[in-house]
Amino acid sequence: MLMLVFPDYQPQAERLAARLAMPTESIHLHHFPDGESLVRLPPSLPEHVLICRSLNQPNDKLIELLFCARTARELGAKRLTLIAPYLSYMRQDIANQPGEAVSQRIMGQMLAELFDDVITVDPHLHRITSLDQAIPISNAISLTAADDIAEFLKQKFDHALLLGPDGESEQWVSAIANKIGFDFSVATKIRYGDKQVEVSLPDFDFSQQPVVIIDDMASTGRTLSKATDLLLAAGAQQIDAVITHPLFCGDAEAHILQSGIKNIWSTDSISHPTSCIYLDKLLAKAVREIL
Repeated sequence: MLMLVFPDYQPQAERLAARLAMPTESIHLHHFPDGESLVRLPPSLPEHVLICRSLNQPNDKLIELLFCARTARELGAKRLTLIAPYLSYMRQDIANQPGEAVSQRIMGQMLAELFDDVITVDPHLHRITSLDQAIPISNAISLTAADDIAEFLKQKFDHALLLGPDGESEQWVSAIANKIGFDFSVATKIRYGDKQVEVSLPDFDFSQQPVVIIDDMASTGRTLSKATDLLLAAGAQQIDAVITHPLFCGDAEAHILQSGIKNIWSTDSISHPTSCIYLDKLLAKAVREIL
């Protein structure tokens, strides 16, 4: 076996490969002035190849992933495993307006045609319950970072109140809270646009309590900042945030910190300065199980 590593995910892939005692090779990328990508793999590959890349900022990455997978087959790979801790285009599972592309279904089918196995972490799924409904292969594996986040928080706090910013976050915040015996609550969110959200806190006494907001992803940061404003007004002692997938588009991180959040901690599903919760142990276990 061999692990092929895209440069934007290299530190995480090397940690994973070390756990698996597996050799790695870098994928060479070159971008031409017009934006086209050149992808170069090692000229000879074993039968089983693992490809590591998180799919944030996905459009260029997906083209390069397509070139990589097709070329790997031509070079002798019989089994291809994609390890993509953040998996893009999973949110839209219906056409909200006539004529819209259903990106989850199209992307899932493309990945199913390219790969024998797909491993990801906490994908943002709405109306489906398992990843293989989006990616129609038997080894479409959805992991959760809940235990890793719980272990991290247990080292930081004797006790804290965990808050999910919306109903979709309840699955993660409840699992983390139950793992370490912390209290949790869930807010209500209404989204009006990419940066327009309305958040309502639940009926709960937040005064003089440390609160940790738990969310699966932070994109614009507006949900986190809105929740923080309300928590400060409710008398929360200190507010921190744990993010599984730190997308942080544009001014998101600065916007969150300006709202009064003390610390942002995130997993290394995406390379970011806040990434301090490593997922290599979780991913290595999943790889061993499919072998």
